[in-house]
Amino acid sequence: MAESGGPVLRTQRLVMEPIRRSDSEDLFEAVVSQDSVMRWLATGRAGSRSAAEAMCDDHGTHWARHGYGDFAVRDAATHAFLGRVGLRNRRQFGVDLGFALHPRAQGRGIAGEAGRACLDLAFRRLSLPAVFAFVLPDNAASIAVLRRLGAQEDGSVQSSGLHCLRYRFDPTCAAAAEHTVDGGGADRHGVNMPELVPTDGQHTLTAVSEGRPVASAGWLLRDMSFDGLPRRTAGLSDVVMHPTCRDQSIARTLISVTVEHARAAGAETMIALSPPDLVPLYTQLGWSGLSVPITFHQAGSARTLPMTTMVYELADLPHPTVSVDLRGLPF
Repeated sequence: MAESGGPVLRTQRLVMEPIRRSDSEDLFEAVVSQDSVMRWLATGRAGSRSAAEAMCDDHGTHWARHGYGDFAVRDAATHAFLGRVGLRNRRQFGVDLGFALHPRAQGRGIAGEAGRACLDLAFRRLSLPAVFAFVLPDNAASIAVLRRLGAQEDGSVQSSGLHCLRYRFDPTCAAAAEHTVDGGGADRHGVNMPELVPTDGQHTLTAVSEGRPVASAGWLLRDMSFDGLPRRTAGLSDVVMHPTCRDQSIARTLISVTVEHARAAGAETMIALSPPDLVPLYTQLGWSGLSVPITFHQAGSARTLPMTTMVYELADLPHPTVSVDLRGLPF
């Protein structure tokens, strides 16, 4: 594991480690100070060293929250810093692949090689249902990389206040591009993190480490009632850790990826019935508690749940202010 708690990826020419605060000067020199790079990103202009430090801190928080994120990309032979490439979880959109490389690393297939490694991580190790990418319409070089990696056009959106084209990767199109990416694919051996395996018709994820299951999480999609209005909701259920597993980062990653499967199935909101000891974990992941009564139905009568209820909005819908009806048994 890297210092920040994530995997180290190695490809034919690259070493990729989770971005740390200590990478801020390299990130500033290679990316943040480069107008030709930053023009294609959210700010649209070069930034300061303090901005680079803030970015590194933000990347570290993302890794701690989700168990995946942005990598510092270095030349395997010289250890020169080339830029950052990685997976970013956006509450409104899902997981996206992004890259920003120093001008000296452009035009050499570095973005494709690093992007392939990230997609391998996303689909082979994390079992994410989809990965997106957002790009400005005039960024022809990045669009070409995305297409070589197997991305399909998926409309347009407003992202960070900018009109962007959206591209979508799924496991099938990513696998089709496996042998066509410039520079080769990722080394899939020795990635020191559990593998998430979908089971039970994709409604359960099991974390497997060294050939044995160490944790699992499930979800159930249902039309529930929020303040009397129907809402397509996924109930997160059965977050279970093996008694010998003390690594809460596995639970964080499981919950994060389970949310993405529910999103792909059309959920607008995630809801979890949480014992008190897990409330801090959900809060770290961006969930919030509900203070309204939560009712469920059993044997023809409505009952109120005694447990803490946590919610995660996928569609920017308002929190209920009166009540939530599970419209069935607890999950």
